[in-house]
Amino acid sequence: MRILLSTYGSRGDVEPLAALGAALRAHGAEARVSAPGDDEFAALAARAGVAFVPAFAPVREWAKEMIHRSRSASPEDRARLISGQAAEIVARQYAALSAAAEGCDAVVAFGLFPSCAAARMVAERRGMRYMLGTFCPIWLPSPHNRPHEYPSHPLPIGVTDNRLLWETDIRTKNALFGEAINGHRASLGQPPVQNIRDYVYGDTVLLACDPVLGPWLPSDLIDAVQTGAFILPDERPLPDGLEAFLDAGSPPVYVGFGSISVASEAGRAAIEAIRAKGLRIVIAQGWAGLGRIDDGDDCFVTGEVNQQALFGRVATVIHHGGAGTTVAAARAGAPQVIVPQIGDQPYWAKRAAELGIGAAHDGPVPTRASLSAALDKALAPETRARANAVARLIRADGAEMAAKLLLETMDRRGRLRRSAGD
Repeated sequence: MRILLSTYGSRGDVEPLAALGAALRAHGAEARVSAPGDDEFAALAARAGVAFVPAFAPVREWAKEMIHRSRSASPEDRARLISGQAAEIVARQYAALSAAAEGCDAVVAFGLFPSCAAARMVAERRGMRYMLGTFCPIWLPSPHNRPHEYPSHPLPIGVTDNRLLWETDIRTKNALFGEAINGHRASLGQPPVQNIRDYVYGDTVLLACDPVLGPWLPSDLIDAVQTGAFILPDERPLPDGLEAFLDAGSPPVYVGFGSISVASEAGRAAIEAIRAKGLRIVIAQGWAGLGRIDDGDDCFVTGEVNQQALFGRVATVIHHGGAGTTVAAARAGAPQVIVPQIGDQPYWAKRAAELGIGAAHDGPVPTRASLSAALDKALAPETRARANAVARLIRADGAEMAAKLLLETMDRRGRLRRSAGD
């Protein structure tokens, strides 16, 4: 069986698919990963031994352009901007995935909603099996949680019934993405879809997050199967300079904020807060290009690094709350300070605090004082003890479970389709 794994997003969206692709290969299936064509993502796929097919555009430059467009937009203009971006993504990603899907039997789609919509249309057009995947339970309809609130479409004030709010979510997604998706369907000679959300979600959704960190409670609003996080084993050694830095003193604090909008300010505040406690620092440059604020020898700056090897040797991990970094720190038993900004990041910050394995920073813009308070919680002995205990509960077989599930599910759907055609 040939399965196309599609996503459009950052490293946290791509690396898990490389892990899933490797697991599928181990079971005798052929897997291709379609992701943004940034060099680091092609290298990830190569490390996993999985074929890589670029999506419609590298994500770094595309994201910069989108942020620039939306920075000064009003709420009304932002809604139109989202719809316009969605139309661009659907059209361009449909073309990219149509080529990537050549010879494939199925497609599994993660990432941005319009990208997943393009994958669904390619599957429909080619008669392929389709499944949606996600890395966080908050994106799935459930009476146990509220839907994501889009800036241009706030949830109705005073409504506390989550079922009603998820009905609102259908209308919101129709408003934001309906024109883009149905417009492209019309260009293909296909009829319009009335419920955009459920069309993209499909029959069964693959929930790829750890059940301890992100538990899924059964929902009658959607069929979801939780497998655990997809973790790509990383055997790469740490850079010599970083090894020497780690060996030269007490465990440092790791600081990494990816590409969040306040990364530079957050990085400076983190360095000042950490130094005030007499601790050393490892700074991950990330897409924001974090670096030193002076020439002090208590800081080491690194590029992309093996987090699995590093996080077990640090005092605390300060980060923005991406799903991948959260599970990596949790597996290593490293206490966390999470400074959430958007998307699922507030959820992971909340879960770290609820589990007692770290602190959720109060507010999106950190200061030296606010980070110092959060660090006090993370550095407490009881937090370290709890983080070590939870680390023993984190599963490492999510990709393996998902590979087996996908092959069984896709094979069953194929047999049913062939039977219906006889």
